[in-house]
Parts: sequence; C-alpha cells; structure tokens
Amino acid sequence: MSPDWFEPDWPAPERVRALVTTRHGGVSEGPWASMNLGGHVGDSPLAVARNRAILRAVVPSEPCWLDQVHGIEVCDAAAVGGDPVPPRADASIARAAGAVCVVMTADCLPVLFCDDEGAVVAAAHAGWRGLASGILDATVARMNVPPARIIAWMGPAIGADAFEVGSEVRERFVTADAGAARAFQPAELPGKWYADLFELARQRLRAIGVDRVYGGDVCTFSDPLRWFSYRRDGVTGRLASLVWLSD
Repeated sequence: MSPDWFEPDWPAPERVRALVTTRHGGVSEGPWASMNLGGHVGDSPLAVARNRAILRAVVPSEPCWLDQVHGIEVCDAAAVGGDPVPPRADASIARAAGAVCVVMTADCLPVLFCDDEGAVVAAAHAGWRGLASGILDATVARMNVPPARIIAWMGPAIGADAFEVGSEVRERFVTADAGAARAFQPAELPGKWYADLFELARQRLRAIGVDRVYGGDVCTFSDPLRWFSYRRDGVTGRLASLVWLSD
C-alpha cells in the first residue's frame, strides 16, 4: 500500500474501516500516473487491472465498483460487488461484513457514511449534479437508520477557490434552498460563480438530519502531486474512497 494513502479522520465505530487512495502507488503512466483506478478514462486496461489488484490486496473483498452517472441510484455492495458488469449507480451501502463500498472521483466529492452502531456503511459520489438531484438524501434513506445516528465524512474534492460554474448551476441550488447562496461567490467573469461543494453537501446533510460531518478540507485541484483533477488536467486518473465493515 502506498504510504500516502490514508484513513479518514472521523469518530467511526471500531469495526468501520475506510481508506482513500492518492495518485501514488500504482503502475499507470503519463497523465494517469500512477494509481489510476478508472477504467473509462483512456488508460491502459492492463494498468488499471494491476492498480485494482494492488488495492484489492489491502481490502477484504473486491470493491463494489460502480458505473457512475451523476444520478441518485444506490445499490447494495454485498449483492453486486465483484460483478464484472458494474451497476449503474452513484452510491452503495453495505451491512454485511467485508463488502466494500467504493466511489471514484477526480474533483467530485466522495462522501462516506456509517452509523453509530457500526451496522451499516455507505459511499456516495457527489458532484454538483448529484448533490442537486439528491444523491446524499437517497444514500441516507437507503441506510435505513435515523439520520441523527449517522456520521459522514467528506473526502478530497475541488475546492471553492477553483470550482467555477455558470449561473444556471447556482440557480438550481438556490431555487431549491435559498440558503445555498452562501456556497457561491462571484467569479471574475459575469455570470460565473465559484461553488463550494463542501458547503453545499453540509447544507444538504443538515437538511436531512445528518449533523455530524467531518472532512471537507482537501482540494484536489490545488495539489497536482497528490490528487487527480479533471478540471485541472482534463485527461487524468481517478481516486478511490472506500468504506466497509470488519468482522
């Protein structure tokens, strides 16, 4: 395992395990160097397979890889993990020990979840489209425990100083919740705004009753040595954020 992969800093129960990869520790070359886990970004399929094998060696089972489409579908990692055809979904949950939830990102926001008892975990892929559509709401609902008993952790994503969006993005959030205006600051060009994905996610989680939210302080765009960033590089790899229950 690469020495700079890390475990989230959150007060999860002991049997809840989590891991976040960086761009180090794999075999990919060029713009995908080196730990690219995405099979849809132009990298060598053999390199991606080798990278996934490196990751598989440090988790209890084959992760439940998803065909992420910025939607709100949530699947059960234990039911579909290891399937050669990944389910089209943007989040997964697990109640069975050893079933590994995973989302891939390169600027979008990965959000990991667990409950206080360590009975259920989840991972969600939350770009602005997923946030606006309700991926976090759908994930929490699928966990089927009171939101007050859920802990969330926000992983590396593009920071508020780098994520420029158009007015239509701001309007979609503000129309649904006037308080979302706090997550947008005017950019230099007319009609452009800087959006704070972390704040938008916090607001959404608070609205559905998840008040204990950790992380949210690592920008992928600003550190090319450690993180992949689609907005910065265009052609690039994908990071993984994973969570599972131990026996």
